Amino acid sequence: MTSRSEERYNVRETEAKWQTVWEERQSFLARDDDPRPKYYVLEMFPYPSGRIHMGHVRNYTLGDVVARYKRARGHAVLHPMGWDAFGLPAENAAIERGIHPAKWTRENIAAMRTQLKSMGLSYDWTRELATCEPDYYRHEQKMFLDFLKAGLVYRKESWVNWDPVEHTVLANEQVIDGRGWRSGALVEKRLLSQWFLKITAFAEDLLTGLSQLDRWPDRVRLMQENWIGRSEGLRLFFDLVDRDDRIEIYTTRPDTLFGASFCAIAANHPLAGALAADNPALAQFIAECNRLGTSEAALETAEKKGFATGLKVRNPLVDGQELPVYVANFVLMDYGTGAIFGCPAHDQRDLDFARKYGLPVTPVVAPKGVDPASIVVGNEAFVEDGVMINSGPLNGLPVAEAKAKVIDLMERRNVGQRAVNYRLRDWGVSRQRYWGCPIPVIHCPDCGVVPVPAESLPVTLPEDVTFDKPGNPLDHHPSWKHVACPKCGKPAKRETDTFDTFFESSWYFARFCSPGETDRGFSRAAADHWLPVDQYIGGIEHAVLHLLYSRFFTRALKTCGYLNVEEPFAGLLTQGMICHETYKDADGHWLLPTDVEKRADGSAIEINGGRPVAVGRSEKMSKSKKNVIDPAGIIATYGADTARLFMLSDSPPERDLDWTDAGIDGAFRYVNRLWRMVVDPVVALPPPGSPAPDEFGPKARKARQQVHKTIALVGEDLDRFHFNKAVARIRELSNVLAEIPATEAGAGWVLREGMETLVRLIGPMMPHLGEELWFELGYEQLLVDSGWPEADPSLVSEDSVTLAVQVNGKLKGTVEMAKDADKGLAEAAALALPAVASLLAGKAPRKVIVVPNRIVNVVV
Repeated sequence: MTSRSEERYNVRETEAKWQTVWEERQSFLARDDDPRPKYYVLEMFPYPSGRIHMGHVRNYTLGDVVARYKRARGHAVLHPMGWDAFGLPAENAAIERGIHPAKWTRENIAAMRTQLKSMGLSYDWTRELATCEPDYYRHEQKMFLDFLKAGLVYRKESWVNWDPVEHTVLANEQVIDGRGWRSGALVEKRLLSQWFLKITAFAEDLLTGLSQLDRWPDRVRLMQENWIGRSEGLRLFFDLVDRDDRIEIYTTRPDTLFGASFCAIAANHPLAGALAADNPALAQFIAECNRLGTSEAALETAEKKGFATGLKVRNPLVDGQELPVYVANFVLMDYGTGAIFGCPAHDQRDLDFARKYGLPVTPVVAPKGVDPASIVVGNEAFVEDGVMINSGPLNGLPVAEAKAKVIDLMERRNVGQRAVNYRLRDWGVSRQRYWGCPIPVIHCPDCGVVPVPAESLPVTLPEDVTFDKPGNPLDHHPSWKHVACPKCGKPAKRETDTFDTFFESSWYFARFCSPGETDRGFSRAAADHWLPVDQYIGGIEHAVLHLLYSRFFTRALKTCGYLNVEEPFAGLLTQGMICHETYKDADGHWLLPTDVEKRADGSAIEINGGRPVAVGRSEKMSKSKKNVIDPAGIIATYGADTARLFMLSDSPPERDLDWTDAGIDGAFRYVNRLWRMVVDPVVALPPPGSPAPDEFGPKARKARQQVHKTIALVGEDLDRFHFNKAVARIRELSNVLAEIPATEAGAGWVLREGMETLVRLIGPMMPHLGEELWFELGYEQLLVDSGWPEADPSLVSEDSVTLAVQVNGKLKGTVEMAKDADKGLAEAAALALPAVASLLAGKAPRKVIVVPNRIVNVVV
């Protein structure tokens, strides 16, 4: 008779079966009235591009393990999924494919939903949402109007980042190294009327709130802290010579005023605009500045250029000193007041500028203990702490005291004031595109800006649009924007700008709490119950953009009475990227991994033609370099559980993961090994629930201890998101169970206990296999409803420990001792080791250091 171990584990059939069972039984339905403690786990929802990629597989696997584990530990889990469905890719698809953005988006959602379901993810699909649907965005239109009423929204003409390829405005955070974050085009500056959310009103609160987010990665908190950019300094005025006007400047280094050699204003400063009105050369220089990237990196790397205005200002601290005024390309209106004074000796940009234009360089801060007369400023500015020199009454003071003294003096002279400044700027949410949420206001020639009445929401997008002209199709639509003013009834026009898509993603987590709510975006009671999100999972690339906006949005919603929390995400996990080797053919063209055959010696050839292939380093999977693996193919071949296991086992979640064929093959072998261990055990298993035997053999007893230690340790690992460690412990336990002799007393009972434990431990990681093996072990209740195993404390505790024995720090062996053994006994046992005794050669050691229960170090 053929044993079942000779059968092949049917991945496709098994995974499809259990997915159907979970759906039919609504296993993952979250109920607001569930009495168990709540746990809200959420992965950043995807843009519906049409296909999931390996980054999705890793992200959603991590979240699913957390959700299933918390459910098994007795929590009422909310684990929803939706679609971040507005955005330019849909418009680009409309232009390229001749398909309406709505149709393209909804077809992609359907395809990706099927793909995600094939992964066995424990989502409550009854809460699914798509941000492009009117029943979603009508509520954010109402939120916008409530923000407007609360003074958190305003409209003004401002200089904006303009993407010339996508014909839309970008937020500062969306400009990467001077280029649009999606198009890669060099960003330009344009003056447009824009809608802004007043995020700066919460700048200090957003900053101090970071200290409470102790379950966030330190680097994310630091990135937000730097972006908010709180500084303390002096706001002061420089009077213009021969003009009845002055320039306002904010500085964090008032101590360096004695070293000032120039003032500089931004290209878009009002004074620069006024001067350019009758100065064509200056107007041309301003236009050149507006083509320069706006990021700090772009400003740092660009050549420092200025335009001498011919104006001078008086130094408010140094009597009689006049400083030339330049328009400079490295000064931005977005920071401070759009004007600076330059102290070249102590700021690198100022020094580069001064050298270019032959301006004086006077050092006013010296390192402590250095003779001021010996200081010569070369090509690097001195930016460290020190003492004041060449600064009249400030000489000899430490920098901190000099700052305070100057601020006090400027305040007494009424030319300056102590101030706190923030790098953070208000969030411009206007975008000149069709596929976004319409901004719900109407522009009336008589009444001005008029909010759309609440009863007229949602303002929906017209479906009959064309994309045959550059720019916003809503501007070109013949009728949509024409409407009667809600106040006076006269002809008026709708706002044709739509919201930045980060608007939708800044509150979706609250909508998941009650997606069927029709009166408001979500039920206040449901939001107060489920929020904050207990564990949020997503990429580090959203550290500033999405996460900061969401923190602000939550505070704004609280201000308007929508909910009662300030921080949307209590815990944050940022997963690493998925990487793969890169391949090029003999002509230098990128090749897909499926086009390449790897050889045992590490070389590679093309599958078609056999030509040699250049194997490059492992890099983030990207379509441009073709080093991508299709999840659909992996799941079809190996099964979702195998892909999930590989994603969890190879490296910590916050680090990058290298995808290899050997890795996925190894995961598949382990899946099949577990299946064989359960369906064809080496010894007959007693029925479920059988009482423990009176006697256990030594290996069976040792295996029982390993079972319960593994339960305890895997639980600790999952609590800390050490998924790779948890997988390693589970593999180790399966090895121990495989070594129990079939003839040993209690072998069958221990094997059942161990198998049941293994299956319950793998349940969150490999849920389909877990359910199948749980059924094979004789249980009718679903594994997902069976809870987490409990470790027996008496079996977890150690009666003995292994101590490492070192000589002069080098390991020479180990000794087994009773736990908490006397130091003298541990020392004697270590000295008796043959390797130690031979090194001592009868001599006494110089010293013996005993660390209880860990190590003995012999110093000779």
